[in-house]
Amino acid sequence: MSDLHELCGFQTRPIGSKYVEDLKFYLKNGIPATYTIEEAYNYTHNIEEEPTTTTTPLHIICSHMPTDASNEELDIINQMVEILLEYGAGWCLTDINNETPGCILIRRKLNDSPIYKQIVSAGVRAELLLRKVSEYDMEIIEDTDDLNHEQFESLKEDEEPADEEHKEEESSNISDITNQQNSGQLEENFKNDPSGNQETYLKTKLEYKDDALVTKDRKDGVMMSWETDLMRMGCDSLFRGANIEGKVDDEVNILNIGFGMGIIDTMINEKNPTKQYICEAHPDVLAKLRHDGWYEKPNVVILEGRWQEQLNKLLSEGNVFFNGIYYDTYSEHYEDMLELFDIVVGILKPHGVFSFFNGLGADRQVVYEVYKQLVEMDLANYGLVCKFEQIEVPESTLKVEDTNATENKSVWDDIKRAYWTCPTYYHPEARFMDV
Repeated sequence: MSDLHELCGFQTRPIGSKYVEDLKFYLKNGIPATYTIEEAYNYTHNIEEEPTTTTTPLHIICSHMPTDASNEELDIINQMVEILLEYGAGWCLTDINNETPGCILIRRKLNDSPIYKQIVSAGVRAELLLRKVSEYDMEIIEDTDDLNHEQFESLKEDEEPADEEHKEEESSNISDITNQQNSGQLEENFKNDPSGNQETYLKTKLEYKDDALVTKDRKDGVMMSWETDLMRMGCDSLFRGANIEGKVDDEVNILNIGFGMGIIDTMINEKNPTKQYICEAHPDVLAKLRHDGWYEKPNVVILEGRWQEQLNKLLSEGNVFFNGIYYDTYSEHYEDMLELFDIVVGILKPHGVFSFFNGLGADRQVVYEVYKQLVEMDLANYGLVCKFEQIEVPESTLKVEDTNATENKSVWDDIKRAYWTCPTYYHPEARFMDV
């Protein structure tokens, strides 16, 4: 462990301004804000292998900040976190326990602290920066393999700041991916994973079970019955878009993108809208729609194919506008949702409501909260204000380890990968700002 890591462990109290001064000294002399305990350990023990975990100074601060810290001490810790983030500390790097700094604060019940809010804000900024970088097809990866550990091993004794040229060289060590074989393997795995690649998903056989829709061979959860209460909230939101100053619209049109198990579509149909549009692309799900008689329902219109093509047709024709639009697809990402927003604002009635199954980053609460802020910001750019209602999810969604105890049975017991681990659900409801 280096002096920087020891500093972030708060071994002496009270935590005063000297902590900030020392932190700045280390960082200005070229020690990266992402320098890990594992790297320091490997160096001192002459281990040449690259560490597989990343316990950074930010992890250490989140693990060791005292729960009984005074307001003055909290202010110092907050300054240290701010400085680390300014120097490029990774807000979502995982440590030896597979925890991000935010995860550690949540586990310690410190997620109401200013430090946690800083980390969430850093996640939002990082996402926005990544989008900008992607516009230029650049890949920026910080690599600390070539650090000169000896240079900062005894910085405090030397008290000699590095010159600007050398400091820049050490602290801005940016490189391309060095292991092309591993990179190629990751790309190949992505292509073969139906949860991450829509083309693969649409070719993957699906299976309907009593309480879930899963990929037949891999047992990936596509949709599950535990979502029923969330779907009911979504349905209620859509029909709130049918009210104009206390009166029901003469023509109520509802669009759902992604049929899945048909949970929300059944709820929508029971409310008897003027027209119910269902957009679905997967052949096995379309077969389910036909088998269950959805094609014969008089007020239902099935749009066969990807929404990217089908909704653009509706937009260009300009013949139908919706009181409510719901989005719940599989194997798509937030980038796809940003594309969807372009279309939503063109086919949503002025008093209509847009909602979606909010599983963005739901495998980690801190990431989930980052996406919550991103959604608010991005929809605001389209003239939509998004409000969230927070509810608790079933406890069975939080137990991912099978203990063989009946009361601890998890909905994920027969599912390969849990797509939900957060204790709360943020239900989104978006409307145009002037409504």
